[in-house]
Amino acid sequence: MPSRSRRQQHQHRAAGTGRSRPRLRLRLLLPLTLLLSIVAMLMLRGYVHSEILADHRIQPEAATDKVPEKILDGGPVIDTRSGRTTSLRVPDHRIVLTFDDGPDPTWTPKVLDVLKKHHAHAVFFVTGTMTSRYPELVKRIVDEGNEVGVHTFDHPDLSYQSKSRIDWELSTTQLAISGAAGVRTSLFRPPYSSFADAMDDKSWPVTEYIGTRGYITVVNDMDTEDWQKPGVDKIVQNAQPKNGKGAVVLMHDSGGDRHQTVEALDKLLPELQAKGYRFDNITEALGAKSALTPVTGIDLWKGRAWIFLVTASDDVTDALTVCLAVVGALVIARFGLMLLLSVLHARRVRRRGFRWGKPVTEPVTVLVPAYNEAKCIEATVRSLTASDHPIEVIVVDDGSSDGTARIVEDLDLPGVRVVRQVNAGKPAALNRGVANASHDLIVMMDGDTVFEPSTVRELVQPFGDPRVGAVAGNAKVGNRDSMIGAWQHIEYVMGFNLDRRMYDVLRCMPTIPGAVGAFRRTALERVGGMSEDTLAEDTDITMAIHRDGWRVVYAENARAWTEAPESVQQLWSQRYRWSYGTMQAIWKHRGALLDRGPSGRFGRVGLPLVSLFMVVAPLLAPLIDIFLLYGVIFGPTQKTIIAWLGVLAVQLVCAAYAFRLDRERMTHLLSLPLQQLLYRQLMYVVLLQSWITALTGGRLRWQKLRRTGVLGAPGGGPVSDRESRSSGERRPVA
Repeated sequence: MPSRSRRQQHQHRAAGTGRSRPRLRLRLLLPLTLLLSIVAMLMLRGYVHSEILADHRIQPEAATDKVPEKILDGGPVIDTRSGRTTSLRVPDHRIVLTFDDGPDPTWTPKVLDVLKKHHAHAVFFVTGTMTSRYPELVKRIVDEGNEVGVHTFDHPDLSYQSKSRIDWELSTTQLAISGAAGVRTSLFRPPYSSFADAMDDKSWPVTEYIGTRGYITVVNDMDTEDWQKPGVDKIVQNAQPKNGKGAVVLMHDSGGDRHQTVEALDKLLPELQAKGYRFDNITEALGAKSALTPVTGIDLWKGRAWIFLVTASDDVTDALTVCLAVVGALVIARFGLMLLLSVLHARRVRRRGFRWGKPVTEPVTVLVPAYNEAKCIEATVRSLTASDHPIEVIVVDDGSSDGTARIVEDLDLPGVRVVRQVNAGKPAALNRGVANASHDLIVMMDGDTVFEPSTVRELVQPFGDPRVGAVAGNAKVGNRDSMIGAWQHIEYVMGFNLDRRMYDVLRCMPTIPGAVGAFRRTALERVGGMSEDTLAEDTDITMAIHRDGWRVVYAENARAWTEAPESVQQLWSQRYRWSYGTMQAIWKHRGALLDRGPSGRFGRVGLPLVSLFMVVAPLLAPLIDIFLLYGVIFGPTQKTIIAWLGVLAVQLVCAAYAFRLDRERMTHLLSLPLQQLLYRQLMYVVLLQSWITALTGGRLRWQKLRRTGVLGAPGGGPVSDRESRSSGERRPVA
């Protein structure tokens, strides 16, 4: 860990050159880019799956005053290109089978198999959505001598659409066809179309406009009505022209169960072929130039890029869905464990006559590492001198430049002494304090923290059990009167302290908080003291003590009031360090997975749970909010909101129980919904940035938080809401 003196120099240079703001933008860049990429993938998938911008309105029948008679009385092939108004019929004994709405991964291959079996060709009017999702089927259609036509992208009634929307439907579908089969088609069939004589004043202007875009419109002579599943024989009957006439026959290879269509096709083809009919694609039947033209160059690469992105969006969304299921299971499992095990913990430690062992009355050394804590140090030290347990206080001044040490010395309080050292960092300061401690039980706290009179006594009582090597206290947010302070207050009570109860029961406590923790000197010495290997020295030392075979427990009544960050910038810096330091500690102690015997319990239970609940689950948790936003905007909105409210209700139950255990006022929980919507998002990005830093081998500097000195000694200072009552004033929860 870099020394604070180097850090000061770095901060001074940054302030002089004005580079701090660009660093802020750069550290946001990668996490935000990743999150925006996920959102973009979801939007693309939603568009391709007709969940976004889809329009399913159908125009009612209209008058036919504007439709030329030769169109109404003409054939199913309508050409309005270059100002023409021409219609064509299929010659006698020629049938053009057309299939709409595909390609479908189940039924299109079966249809193609039947066509190939009977040496027949057809025209497949494909939608852009299905083509984008199943490009290999479109390629097979073309490779086997069939033709493809545009059936719009997501099947809207074009009479409702603007010209720009029509152009978008055509161009995007062509893009998909180009990427799938390397061709462009001039054939078009409007959705919800039928016969030429059904053309009306709403659909005819669309047909005319389609012609100006270079397309031939193909409707049909015969409708098999296979979409109604009338039975195989009925479909075959509906597909047979009279008196040897040619026809364009409408069928479907998508949109539902098409087994009747496939069976009817296998029956129809040999039956009509025996009567002299040929089954051709449209240009074969009309003896015209192929409607498909090869696409090369940039247009081909655009199409391929489109198919790649759609495929990637589907794959990514499928993977995210799996991850969402995983994180959902982890969240529910964590809530369930927290509630169940917290109940067990409360019943155990609060039952009548419970003791850790023989009462601990021996003196304790309290270590206060301090670096530029001039605003806070007096309140911290005075709170310690009010302790109802015999203590000595050692303030280790780690090279402060604001007179922290002098403030403590000027107080001239009994039992308080100052040890000065050249700036070397918090772990070194704590080790220096341990070396100067007079007693075997050592309490560690932060220089911005205030203890209640009973805190030290409550904190050391678990040492009555000789198996206990360290004790975690109950850290609480003192400056909770601001919104960001209230959110951290909820997090501390619900997330940290409820977690500690759970881990206590499981005997795998991952962290002794730096604000309030106690250690046996023997346990510290056996693991080598505080280490500088990670930025989370409190987590590192806790894991090391576990691995040495000691028990680590939680003392709920050992309350310490700490000053939480009061700005987003400071909160970001603190949580970034915590997250990255936790990852470092997990990696450092990965060998615990192979530990055996009693000391291996942490590796078997604790390390996997910490990795899942503190690293993996929070990393994946943004998926819940991303899918929530997606569902609210694009549907199903009602189900999405109900699901989110259900999760919020579970969190509220857990939070209410945690507040009850900690005897906190429930009014702070009014901000819980807002915390879930705003505060959690910040924590997500912080954790994501920590992951990126870890994976890219980046190094994180220790950053000093700015203190305001808002906390005072119990009974006289501005601890928010004066909720820091002594333990004697509180009644235990039943």
